[in-house]
Amino acid sequence: MYKLKTSAAFDSAHFLAGYKGKCANLHGHRWTVEVEVGGEDLQETGEKRGMIIDFGDLKAAVRSLADFYDHALIYECGSLRETTLAALREEQFRLIEVPCRPTAENFARLFHEKLTAQGLPVQRVTVYETPDNCASYEV
Repeated sequence: MYKLKTSAAFDSAHFLAGYKGKCANLHGHRWTVEVEVGGEDLQETGEKRGMIIDFGDLKAAVRSLADFYDHALIYECGSLRETTLAALREEQFRLIEVPCRPTAENFARLFHEKLTAQGLPVQRVTVYETPDNCASYEV
């Protein structure tokens, strides 16, 4: 099995609605997304001969994903009152609603799904919430 790995980072804020602890409060992280792709065979012809995929294509896809979430408030659908959202929008804050609680575990799965949907042979996505704490999702 051949494997490639790359990573990208982004800064964003989140909170965990319904959580009893410090993470219930709005706070930020420097998230690092590490993506591993793999395959049994290398491409046999063309300019990508000898590769699973081009590193440039992999890095661009991961960087694009990280750039999308950079410098935003990421919040779970239904976790903020409409009046709160309206006030944040009025202040022109960048808001990204996600269908799940914005945990490292859920981000790992969400990013895996997004990259796989782009046709990448993703095997594992690891999301670091801090330099010492991460969660992985793999199939």
